[in-house]
Amino acid sequence: MIFHVAGSGEKTLRVCIGRVQAPLDTPVTSASNPAQPGLILPVMPEHTDFPRYVAERLASLPGVTAVTLGGSRAEGTQRPDSDWDFSLYYRGRFDPGGLRALGWPGEVFPVGGWGGGVFNGGAWLRVDGRPVDVHYRDLDDVEHHLAEARAGRFHVERLLFHLAGVPTYIVVAELAVNVVLHGSLPSPGGYPDKLREAAHRRWLADARHTLGYARDAHARRGHLADTAGAIALAAAQGAHAALGARGEWITNEKTLLDRAGLRQADEVLAGLTAEPRSLVAAVDAASALIEAISG
Repeated sequence: MIFHVAGSGEKTLRVCIGRVQAPLDTPVTSASNPAQPGLILPVMPEHTDFPRYVAERLASLPGVTAVTLGGSRAEGTQRPDSDWDFSLYYRGRFDPGGLRALGWPGEVFPVGGWGGGVFNGGAWLRVDGRPVDVHYRDLDDVEHHLAEARAGRFHVERLLFHLAGVPTYIVVAELAVNVVLHGSLPSPGGYPDKLREAAHRRWLADARHTLGYARDAHARRGHLADTAGAIALAAAQGAHAALGARGEWITNEKTLLDRAGLRQADEVLAGLTAEPRSLVAAVDAASALIEAISG
C-alpha cells in the first residue's frame, strides 16, 4: 500500500501496514488530521473517496470518537470482491439507530447483538453497491483489554465464524494493524512480552488437550467426523500459539494456518476413514506437526 509522509510534499513510500508502530501510548493520528509532522499516513491507491466517505458518515454519529478500516483492505491483500471492514469507536453509549438512519440497506444489530463480548455488535450493509461490515467498539472496553494484554491476561470467547473462538486481545490487534481514518486511538506499542508468553502457553495447552481427548474419546472409537473436527480445532489453536510466541498480531482466522505454517494440517485430514487405527495415526500426525511449529 502507498503512503504519504505528512509534510513531505509528494514523497511516497511503500510499507506493510501493521509494521509501522507508534511509541507506547502514542495516539495514532488520522489521515484527515495529520497533526504530527513526519507521521506515516495511509493513502488508498484505489477507491480513495469511498473509505473517506464511509468514515465521515460514521464519524458523524453521536458518541463516535474514531473510525478505522480493517481486514484485507487495510493490509493490502484484498481481492476485487472483498468486503470493506470498518470499526467505529465510541465512549459511553452508542445508539445503532443512528447508523440505521443513514439509510444504507442491510442489517443493523443492537449493541451486544453478536454475543455481548469484545465483538459487541455491528452491521452488515451495502454502501454504493459495495459490501460493508461495521463493527462497534466500546473504547472503554478496548482500553481495558489493552491493559490486560500488557499484563499478559486474556480469555477466549466463542464467536461465529471463528473455529477456535476469539482471544480478547483481538481488539488490541485491531489497534495495531487497522488504519485510522478519523480521530485518534491508543497504540499497543508493539506486541507485549507478557502476552507472548501467556498466549503461547494457553493456546498450546488447549491444542494438546484437544488432541489428547480426541485420541481417547473419538479416534479409538472410529468417530471420523469428531476426530476430524478436533484436529482442525487443534490446528487453529496451535496456530494461535505460534503467532503469539512470535509476537504477530492476527484479527481473523482466514489466514491463520498459513501464517503460522500449519497448512500441512490439510494433508493430515485428507483421505481419512473411520478405521480407528487410521484416526489415531492422524491425531498423532497432527500432534507432531503442531509441536514442531508451535511447541
